[in-house]
Amino acid sequence: MLEQLEILRKEFDTDLSAAIDKNAILNVKSQYIGKTGKMNDILGKMKDASIEVKKSVGAKSNEIKNEMSIKIDEKLAKIEADEINENLAKNWVDITLTESIKDLGLTAAGYHPVSIVQREIEDIFISMGFEILDGPHIEDEYHNFEALNIPATHPARDMQDTFWFSDMKHLLRTHTSTIQVRGMETRKPPFKFVGPGKVFRCEATDASHEIAFHQLEGMLVGENVSVANLIYFMKTLLSEIFKKDVEVRLRPGFFPFVEPGFELDIRCLNCGGKGCSVCKQSGWLELLPCGMVHPNVLKYGGIDTEKYNGFAFGLGLDRLVMMRYKIDDIRHIHSGDLRFAKQFAEF
Repeated sequence: MLEQLEILRKEFDTDLSAAIDKNAILNVKSQYIGKTGKMNDILGKMKDASIEVKKSVGAKSNEIKNEMSIKIDEKLAKIEADEINENLAKNWVDITLTESIKDLGLTAAGYHPVSIVQREIEDIFISMGFEILDGPHIEDEYHNFEALNIPATHPARDMQDTFWFSDMKHLLRTHTSTIQVRGMETRKPPFKFVGPGKVFRCEATDASHEIAFHQLEGMLVGENVSVANLIYFMKTLLSEIFKKDVEVRLRPGFFPFVEPGFELDIRCLNCGGKGCSVCKQSGWLELLPCGMVHPNVLKYGGIDTEKYNGFAFGLGLDRLVMMRYKIDDIRHIHSGDLRFAKQFAEF
């Protein structure tokens, strides 16, 4: 019976080598290791054999059956890979080549204005020695509120209409400040980083407010950091983005995670300060909440507040895009209308 198994193995190898497509391979599989295959025919004759024969033949048959199964899977995988590579070679289109795009009857694509401005800002901060960090859209209560000095009873929670999940423990992040918390957890001062991303708030939409929008958070922690350092970095950023000096004003603002806190406003570039729907007829646009990091936030991040301090800011990325391109309604940015995005395409 062991001799029969060896003969069967050689026959299998011969038949599998001759199989050149999936159907032929699957047919070989059925003939040899299927329920009614040749392997089971041999094993069916063992019922009258001795215990010693059953043990030796059983072990050998399992070995050969596993070997056959592996060879079949390998050959099927090779055929599938060959088919994929053949299709790729026949149907390959380089979408970065203008002529290839025209052949398909398509027009060239480009970056969304938010992506364009975000990349520029990242380059600016990288040139000033900042890291670029990222974080999850779905957050927990600790990172979104508690670690930012916003306990359960804090009134600031009512100021951010939050999208909660059914377990009431997880939420769609309401600000990119969560990136600050996660950044502090994995770094030791001194450090400086920015974290761009999308945030979500359940609120009414208008020309300057959306349910989902983009922010860019930043933090610098070191020794003897002052408000003067904060103003320097912010003015450098705005002058680089707008390619000119921009009129700004700094006024007191309350945010649980900074003390003191400020609102940095920019003279509306859409109307030149005359008043429009974007600036709500005020001539100024609230662009950049900022301040010195609250000691409680630093403690949550495991930072020694006796030695280190720092500043933090949250930039309204969509509003910056609106000022840059004189867009009068934030809802255009999130409309998904390719005609809108194409106006700002840069390649």
